[in-house]
Amino acid sequence: MSAFTNPLKQRFSEPGPLFGLWLSLGSADAAEALAHAGFDWLCIDMEHSPNDSRDVVDQLRAIAAAHLPSEPIVRVPFAEGWLVKRVLDAGARTLMFPNVQSAEEAAHAVKLTQYPTADARDGLRGAAGMVRAASYGARRDYMTTANAQIATIVQIESAQALDSIDAIAATPGVDCLFIGPADLAASLGHLGDSKHPDVLNAIDKIVAAAERAGIASGIFALDSASARQYAQSGIKMVSIAADVIWLLKATRQALQETSS
Repeated sequence: MSAFTNPLKQRFSEPGPLFGLWLSLGSADAAEALAHAGFDWLCIDMEHSPNDSRDVVDQLRAIAAAHLPSEPIVRVPFAEGWLVKRVLDAGARTLMFPNVQSAEEAAHAVKLTQYPTADARDGLRGAAGMVRAASYGARRDYMTTANAQIATIVQIESAQALDSIDAIAATPGVDCLFIGPADLAASLGHLGDSKHPDVLNAIDKIVAAAERAGIASGIFALDSASARQYAQSGIKMVSIAADVIWLLKATRQALQETSS
């Protein structure tokens, strides 16, 4: 068998937005159900959600079971080699790294996703052939071809990152700058106000840096209206909130309609 291809990485350079959803419930059943909803991508969150390595594997399997083109992304809590290795070996091919603040940190994140090959001699990913990502050894060319299919997304969430935004965007191997509006607002002195003019100006600066570097940009939107506006502004990856947000919104609305 030949190695896989990463359709999301390929679609970064194609026209049109890519809409996704955050998976925060730690539920394989919810992941499988939402994989049938038609999202371009689903983000399994290990930073602010109770997902460990086993949960990630279960949700990757669940999303794959839908046989639809919802590409799973895994947001790791930090750029730690052993954890990144586990997530990649489990079969994730698009990783998101939170709060990247410099080109050096971005480069380190990329290195963690890469096997040391002739084209990536400084790669830090440990080699193992009998893992889920390699179909437990059936994909014999996995280790020689996987590097090109791994997508690395770095999150821009601080004033410090803004100061280095062009250098981060130009880091080889970085495929997308993903904006975390809540943490970015907090870092700029506007905790809880992601619509403050300073934050909006920062968002524009990040998107412009991604465009200059020829890579994608992304952002977390809290609702459909904001998501639509972000997509119309040219942001490539747009998250339409999270599973837990929509669960609560729908159930609260149903309760209100029933009891009124």
